Amino acid sequence: MRKVFQEELTQVGEDLIEISKLVTEAIRNATTAFEGADVDLAQEVIAADARIDFLQNSLDERAIDILALQGPVASDLRMIVGSLRMSASLERMGDLARHVAQLARLRFPATVIPEAMTATFKEMAQLDLEISLKVTQLLETRDLEVARDILKLNIALDDLHLSVFKTIAEPAWQETPSTTVDVALASRYFERFADHGVSVARKVSYLVTGEWQPEGF
Repeated sequence: MRKVFQEELTQVGEDLIEISKLVTEAIRNATTAFEGADVDLAQEVIAADARIDFLQNSLDERAIDILALQGPVASDLRMIVGSLRMSASLERMGDLARHVAQLARLRFPATVIPEAMTATFKEMAQLDLEISLKVTQLLETRDLEVARDILKLNIALDDLHLSVFKTIAEPAWQETPSTTVDVALASRYFERFADHGVSVARKVSYLVTGEWQPEGF
């Protein structure tokens, strides 16, 4: 029974990694569609989100079965409960990538972002992709240096998010109301994607240390 239990725990971890890899693919494709007004690629991202949702539901069902049937304690219990919370964050990251793709589809054949803000959003997209890649690395290795890297990337993205809102609040901003809404929404999607990456990093740190928000995180 103990061997079966450990195999089930291992599968939960592998499922998290699989979802994380799909989220990375989603944000990579979503930002490419967003930057290039690629409606076909945007549609692929939107359709592919169902796979992330399905895997999250399957993982949660597996984790709940383990809780009900195995009665895990101590570190194993932290692993199961943490996995339930991490799967929710990963699923939300997938949703946010879908939202970015939906904006690209909505404004096709035009791009969503005015030319003057292209560089800012390109940097935000790159930071989100780096965070997503590091989330997968963290789930595979549980290396807390990677967790701290995610936090640093999130701080940089928060600064860009703030700069976007400062720009659209300036008297010199002359874009249409619809463009202003698009810019604000897109910036929020990128910022929240990173926040959920940090949430996963905090959960992994807790699993490794047994402490919530350990020193230096």
